[in-house]
Amino acid sequence: MKFSLTRDELLKPLAWVSSVVDKRQSMAVLQNILLVVEDNVLRLTGTDTELELVASINLVHEAQEGEITVPGRKLVDWLKQLTGNPIVDVRLDDQKLYFKAGRSQSRIATLPASDFPNLQDSMGHFSFKLERQALKKLIDKVSFAMAQQDVRYFLNGMLMDLKPGLLRLVATDGHRLALCQSDVDYDGTRQQAIVPRKSILELSRLLGEDGGPAEVILGQHHLRISLGSIIFTTKLIDGKFPEYERVLPRDGDKMVLAGRDELRGALLRTLVFCNEKVHGIRVTLTSGNLQLTANNAEQEEAQENISVEYSGSELEIGFNVVYLLDVLNVLDEPTSLITLGGQNSSLLLQEQEGRDASYVVMPMRI
Repeated sequence: MKFSLTRDELLKPLAWVSSVVDKRQSMAVLQNILLVVEDNVLRLTGTDTELELVASINLVHEAQEGEITVPGRKLVDWLKQLTGNPIVDVRLDDQKLYFKAGRSQSRIATLPASDFPNLQDSMGHFSFKLERQALKKLIDKVSFAMAQQDVRYFLNGMLMDLKPGLLRLVATDGHRLALCQSDVDYDGTRQQAIVPRKSILELSRLLGEDGGPAEVILGQHHLRISLGSIIFTTKLIDGKFPEYERVLPRDGDKMVLAGRDELRGALLRTLVFCNEKVHGIRVTLTSGNLQLTANNAEQEEAQENISVEYSGSELEIGFNVVYLLDVLNVLDEPTSLITLGGQNSSLLLQEQEGRDASYVVMPMRI
C-alpha cells in the first residue's frame, strides 16, 4: 500500500473517524482504524462495534492498493504537530506503516485488516433524503430528553418514527418527552427505529459540518446515513419504545402565552434557591400572571412574577425547573405556548407559531 496527500486532506477525516474508537476495548484491533486504498480512493474506518464511521478521500497522485489497521489517535496527534500543509507520503512495508512529511518521518505499528470487524449488513429499502441542517435541528431539539444509563434500555436513545411524508424524532426519560417532526419525501410503510444515545450525539457533531443532503437508509438492525464523503452506520436498540402519542396531553384547557426570554430568566433565578436534589418549583397561575416560587432546606426562598396572556381559573402545580429550562433552551420563537389541565396533569410546551416541536413535562409534588 502506498499513497500521498496533504496534511489537511488527511487530518480532518482521520480525526472524525478516530473519535468513535473506544480505547477501553479489550480487542487491540478495535483500538485501531482501518486504512484501505482501492481504485485511487483512501477509505478510513473507525468503529466501536456499535457505531461505524467511514470517510473516503480521492487520491490525486497514483497509489498502490492495500489495507491495514493503525492507531488512529496516535496518527492524528502526529499530524497535528506538523507545521504548514506539507505532502504526507505513506507506505506499507513489512507490516509497518511509514509516514513522511518533509524532513519528518515516523513508523507506526499495525494489525492485520482481516481482524477488523464490519458493521455492514443487508440494509433495508426504507430511505429518504433530508438537508443536513434540517436533520441536525430535529436532533438538537429532542436529544436533551434522552435517558442516560436507564435500566429501561430502550429509553437510552431516540426514536425515529418514519411515516409517509413525515419524520418524527422522539426522546423521553420517563419524566419529560420531546418530539420534533419534519416533512420528508417518503411514501413507504411506517417504520420505527431506536438509535442509541452515543450514536445520536456523534451524528449531531457530524451534521454540524458542511451543508447538503443526508441520505438516510433504515435497515432491520442498522441505520446508515450518507453525508457525502462520510458514511455513518449504527446498530439500533432492539426494544419497543413507549407509545409516545398517548403521552401528549389532549385535554388541556388552560392556555398561557409567555415571553420565552422573560420566562427563562425567571426560571434561572428561582433555580438558585431550589432544593439541589429535586429542583422543584411551585407554579401559580392567575389571570394575567405567572408566579414561580422556590425554597430550600436553608429556609431561603425566591419568588418571580411575570406577565402572561391568560384569563382562565387559578391553578397551582409543581415542576422540575431544570426540565422547563431544557425546553426553553431549544426553542427559537420569542413567545412560548403553555398548555395545562388540572393539578395532576402534564405540561405541554410549544412555540406560539411553529408547532413542529412539542414538549411534555410531568408534574411533581412540592
